Amino acid sequence: MNYNKKTVYDADVKGKKVLLRCDFNVPQNKETGEITSDKRIVAAIPTIRYLLDQGAAVIACSHLGKPKGEWKTKLTLAPVAKRLSELLGQEVIFASDIIGEDAQAKAAALQPGQIMLLENLRFDIREEKNGADFAKALADMAELFVSDAFGTVHRAHASTAGVAAYLPAYSGLLVDKELSIMGKALADPKRPFVAVLGGAKVSDKIAVINNLLEKADTIIIGGGMAYTFLKAQGKSIGKSLLEEDRLDYAREMIQKAADRGVKFLLPVDHLCAAEFAADAQPVAAEENIPDGLMGMDIGPKTAALYAEAVKGAGTIVWNGPMGVFEFDAFAGGTKAMAKAISESGAITIVGGGDSASAVEKLGFADKVTHISTGGGASLEFLEGKELPGVACLQDK
Repeated sequence: MNYNKKTVYDADVKGKKVLLRCDFNVPQNKETGEITSDKRIVAAIPTIRYLLDQGAAVIACSHLGKPKGEWKTKLTLAPVAKRLSELLGQEVIFASDIIGEDAQAKAAALQPGQIMLLENLRFDIREEKNGADFAKALADMAELFVSDAFGTVHRAHASTAGVAAYLPAYSGLLVDKELSIMGKALADPKRPFVAVLGGAKVSDKIAVINNLLEKADTIIIGGGMAYTFLKAQGKSIGKSLLEEDRLDYAREMIQKAADRGVKFLLPVDHLCAAEFAADAQPVAAEENIPDGLMGMDIGPKTAALYAEAVKGAGTIVWNGPMGVFEFDAFAGGTKAMAKAISESGAITIVGGGDSASAVEKLGFADKVTHISTGGGASLEFLEGKELPGVACLQDK
């Protein structure tokens, strides 16, 4: 897949109406609807600011939550328009519909240097179905399309891919950053290239491991999925998380790594508990986990082994925590990994979701090169899949 895409810098936007796909899927207080983190809105500002400064009229759009084609007042983008107005220091005109009379009238009247926001795209069932009529109606309001919602580029929706059939499509600054940093890391990594993979299930990471075995020099495995690999090697894992139907696959991966000369590191000791609970008493275990206990985190020997393995790396990609980091007693392994990665001196990329939350929660966010803004998108990126919302953008 070609990651070298034309950006807003390559487009002549002066006096043009630009349909800008943002990721304003912000967390909200369930009772009050108040936005609890505006990080995603803040992340869109550089692209918006650039377009407005260049004399474009911006028609921003996004989804929020999962309304599944129903008009749900709780999921309106009105609070986002209000917050965006405050951040930009200018009025964000809000359309009370998506492609209806209000949106069309406001888009038609929009002047260069002005910005409007459409109502929640997913209030229309055709958005997620990539309905051609819906995509065309969105496109008809504008002259250019800019994609700046990396968290949605793995979806072939009307606003992420469909509109590109009707408008010249460019990447925004946020998407461009993801493509240039993550794309380069995978296509031409500075070596040694170390991949650190955690999380609960092997099945979630099958394609990632398979793809990275072709590219990485070392693969480090932690989290719940490590126990399936250990069981495949004949180790005792007590009552730890196990995907019985993935044991053959785990053996294959270990063999493939050996055949390719890729170091494949698995935990050598563990922090366990008798039950899955925040107040569970941590119990240390060596390589084999006793019956009645479940692995909850990597142990101190493993943490030291993994920290040594990332030292001197040229590129590190990390996706998935090393243990149940949400429980303080079992956050040590993930914290040790975050510390080692942040001190490695390598180009460090943290793939969205839980690993991003862990790095932020543990205070290492400003010490890594890049934290991906897309959970599912960054995972599919690491799988080497074609991303519909990227494939539709113009190549440089």
